[in-house]
Amino acid sequence: MFTLATWNINSVRLREDLVARLLREEAPDILCLQECKSPVDKIPLGQFRALGYSHIVARGQKGYNGVAILSRLPITDAGDRDYARLGHARHVAARLENGVTIHNMYIPAGGDIPDREVNEKFGQKLDFVAEMRDVFHADRPERAIMVGDFNIAPREDDVWSHKQLLKVVSHTPVEVEHLLAAQDAGNWVDITRKDIPQGKLYSWWSYRNRDWAASDRGRRLDHIWASPDIASAGHDSRVLRHLRGWDRPSDHVPVLASFDLRV
Repeated sequence: MFTLATWNINSVRLREDLVARLLREEAPDILCLQECKSPVDKIPLGQFRALGYSHIVARGQKGYNGVAILSRLPITDAGDRDYARLGHARHVAARLENGVTIHNMYIPAGGDIPDREVNEKFGQKLDFVAEMRDVFHADRPERAIMVGDFNIAPREDDVWSHKQLLKVVSHTPVEVEHLLAAQDAGNWVDITRKDIPQGKLYSWWSYRNRDWAASDRGRRLDHIWASPDIASAGHDSRVLRHLRGWDRPSDHVPVLASFDLRV
């Protein structure tokens, strides 16, 4: 069995100590980070390696985006894809010795206006997810896990108010439609919702809310999906809500799942 965590860290250099604290307290075998905001050679790996995470596969860029996979288990670089030809570090893949490929994704946020005619970023987001759909349709994933900050909360109980967020980027019908089409194209199984099928569930709370816990206006933007051939091995999903209360936190919290797969 191995445990995998995904976390939009919102600057790995700024929050190096929070990453180290998570690794000490939760000890996932694999940690996928998004929005690292760092070139790969500037990621502070020393503390992570001292905790046993000696394997890394990453793509980075200065000040923006960036994805990294830290692992206690041996992994090899399985490449990346420049979805929607944005030139951004938003995808990287790593392969475990058991043949399972882990895809770490950071889908664009999409700006503030849900109209591609007036907001280029929203169009880029839709194009990014549409290309994911096409890739999965052409090459159905097998022995694969895909995680990351998808920046879309697809279900009504993935947001604090379905009605009030229908016109807010991350929960608009067109975004949800695109994400579900990508999920269907690869027959991906939402492991978190397989394990926690009912009830409100969030992984992100805005910095704009002074008392995030009291207002609890969250969204589930961070996901763990598995291809159908290994989905039944996924279990014990958790969302570490309390980390949003750590000092100088990310606006996202980690999502974890365990997999009964021989490594």
